[in-house]
Amino acid sequence: MADLYFTDEHEWISVEGDKATVGITAYAQEQLGDVVFVELPEVGSSLEKGAQAAVVESVKAASEVYAGVSGEVTAVNEALVDDPAKVNADPQGDGWFFKLTLSDSGELSGLMDEAAYKSFVEGLG
Repeated sequence: MADLYFTDEHEWISVEGDKATVGITAYAQEQLGDVVFVELPEVGSSLEKGAQAAVVESVKAASEVYAGVSGEVTAVNEALVDDPAKVNADPQGDGWFFKLTLSDSGELSGLMDEAAYKSFVEGLG
């Protein structure tokens, strides 16, 4: 079973061993509205924690997707290029953005669990 982490930039990170899948949270996609374009990182690129990893554009705004952890990109969700609305339909499932191999699993300790993230979002209202 994967461990689930959240960032204060509204990304989720599902981790199994040293493999991570990254996307944006349901809260983030609700704030964005209808997603119309997604720009994904290059497979094989190295991402540093906190660096811009992808771009998501909606009818309302463009927003960066950040790397919540450092690692090498091993896969991107090509389906989002053709159908960016998958992000709205299933942000924490089929709407994932990219997968990476963690370079420092210790970085996970600075992230929120689901309960802490829920509390963080409730505090934004």
